[in-house]
Amino acid sequence: MALKVDYVVKETGRNLVRNPLLSFATIVVVVVAVALVGGSLLVSQAVNKATERWQGGIEFIVYMNPDANQEQIDAVGRALDESPQVENYEFLDKDAAFAEYREIFEEDSPELVDAVTPDALPTSYRVKPVDPDPTTVDSLLAQFQQEAGVYRVVAATDAIRTIKKYSTFLSYGMAGVAIFLTAAALLFIGFTIQTAVFSRRREIEVMKLVGATNWFIRVPFMLEGVVQGVIGSVLGITGIYGLNSLFESRLQPDDAIGLLSNFGVSGGELFTTSLFLFIGAILITAIASAIAVSFYVNV
Repeated sequence: MALKVDYVVKETGRNLVRNPLLSFATIVVVVVAVALVGGSLLVSQAVNKATERWQGGIEFIVYMNPDANQEQIDAVGRALDESPQVENYEFLDKDAAFAEYREIFEEDSPELVDAVTPDALPTSYRVKPVDPDPTTVDSLLAQFQQEAGVYRVVAATDAIRTIKKYSTFLSYGMAGVAIFLTAAALLFIGFTIQTAVFSRRREIEVMKLVGATNWFIRVPFMLEGVVQGVIGSVLGITGIYGLNSLFESRLQPDDAIGLLSNFGVSGGELFTTSLFLFIGAILITAIASAIAVSFYVNV
């Protein structure tokens, strides 16, 4: 017995509206699970981008004036070499500074990249002190801020340190809750299909007697779970886009040197994450539906 599209659509719709509360509960759980998984991924991406320049123990960055001469740049390098409180440092020339600037702004604000040339950006020293104690770092900041040719010295604040410390814990925690909710969604899908099969057991018996194939009977039930996954994932992804927009509207980076200038995710990263969540939700609900149908529909 061949499957017909109109039959599949009609029967899938009937199954969804036959158990509205279970269907609604399943969709809500999928929405929350998708939002939490997406949130944990985006938080991890945002923190990695925001703290990229502070990896490897970097506690402060000495930005030179764009027009600082080589003698002034070398003088700061010698002061860093001679300081017993400095463990090591990395020098970024204008090309490296421009590459970082382009990475920060190219996707979301390409006009800012087009308006700037490497010569307009400052060189910098990224410094790892021997002792990261705030008092020691503050004394180094005061010292190098007075050096000739220095534009600004930026330090990793307590907020950045806290973000770096707890971001992994937060991401894993959100992912753990999302896994729990995903399991709950799968159970709801199973219960929904079980209820639908039980309510239509007489129809299924008649269909079997007239020669209906396994797939003819099972497909509408399988699609019921998939539709719930699609609706839930779309709503969850919509929520992620809304929260990301709200976050960006609240975030006011001061400039390319500011600590929060790169805290956020680009449109491309958001789209990739959303696509991953959408496909994942469909695959998981399809597999769960197939297993539930095989278990409850014995044909």
